[in-house]
Amino acid sequence: MKNMRTIDLTLAAMFVAMMAIGANITSIAPFMVVGGVPITLQTFFAILAGLVLGSRLGSISMIVYALVGLVGAPVFATFSGGFSNVLTPTFGFILSFILVAYFTGMIVEHFKSLSGFIIASLIGLTINYVVGTNWMYYAFKFWAAAPHGFTYKMAWSWMIIPLPKDIALAVGAALLGHRLDRTVLSKGQFKNIKRAV
Repeated sequence: MKNMRTIDLTLAAMFVAMMAIGANITSIAPFMVVGGVPITLQTFFAILAGLVLGSRLGSISMIVYALVGLVGAPVFATFSGGFSNVLTPTFGFILSFILVAYFTGMIVEHFKSLSGFIIASLIGLTINYVVGTNWMYYAFKFWAAAPHGFTYKMAWSWMIIPLPKDIALAVGAALLGHRLDRTVLSKGQFKNIKRAV
């Protein structure tokens, strides 16, 4: 952390802000509710954080996002915040963002091709779904009020609805991240940002 530059801190803070916006994007753009399903952009920005900032700074930005929300800032979905969110069935997705950013960043630090970015993004999305869905299942089983007849299979069936848009957003993040890596991030003070911490 001592080696972090001003630009690193600025970019990390920017991703914290984008995560807060992504969690509540439908409040700003109601048209992003499709078939009753809100198109949030949290997973997109978590993946992009890893692709752009690298494994360490990307995961740090996601840790800061989670901590900001847990201390009470309304940065989670539906403008919620506070430590009580730990007990919500969807908190596992928030935790997963840390791993998403770390592993996507780690992969593209070694594989700089467009295919590497796409694979990293899809692996990040898989981590998001595995951690988030399992947390949701155990939350409903042990401390939250589960729907009647709730099963592990049911928990995963709920994830089928947002899956197509999340795959599309993950690939979009890969294309954007790769483009930024080849242009903006390869110049000036942005150069070598992934190795800054």
